Order: sequence, then C-alpha cells, then structure tokens
Amino acid sequence: MGFAYAGEYRSRPCYRGIGEFSVYVDENFRSHGIGKMLLNAMIEEAKTLGYWKLVSRVFDFNIASRELCRACGFREVGTYEKHGKLDGRWVDCVIVEKVIAENID
Repeated sequence: MGFAYAGEYRSRPCYRGIGEFSVYVDENFRSHGIGKMLLNAMIEEAKTLGYWKLVSRVFDFNIASRELCRACGFREVGTYEKHGKLDGRWVDCVIVEKVIAENID
C-alpha cells in the first residue's frame, strides 16, 4: 500500500539528528488515510531514534502531499526553483520541516 522512510540528512556531524524523509502511497490506496498513518508512525519512530528534526521536499504542485505534511505538523520553509526534471520539464520543490521538540536539548 505504501511506505514511509527517514534516513540520515547529511554525513557532517553538525547535522546529526536530522532525518530526511519520503512517504509514498500506491495510487490505488490514496485518500484513505494511509499516508497520514504512515507519516505519523514514522515521526514516532524518529522520536525514539533521537531525531530532532525531519525534512523533505515536495513538488510544488503536489497539493495532497503538502496538505498531508501540514496535517502532521510540518511547515513549509522555502522553495527550491527548478530543483528537478519531471517528464522533460523543470519543477520546483517546496521544503518542509518538523522540529521534534522532545529531542531538543
């Protein structure tokens, strides 16, 4: 049906504790709350693993993913212009982040 994944953001020690994440839900299972369930479960696991922040990028036109992130407590902090090519055209990506306050010392 789908997956959520978080891994190391960057290898430099100053970024230790930041996770970069992805969420994918098969198109046959979208709009049934699976993405929210997966993302929330990933956030809880990230807490137990000591992450203090999660970040990702979402295509600017992917309204459903942006709303999912917002519903799970992420905020949009900027946009990368022409960050990737999709079907032969440049696309912008919105940067999202969530600080996990329980893990801030």
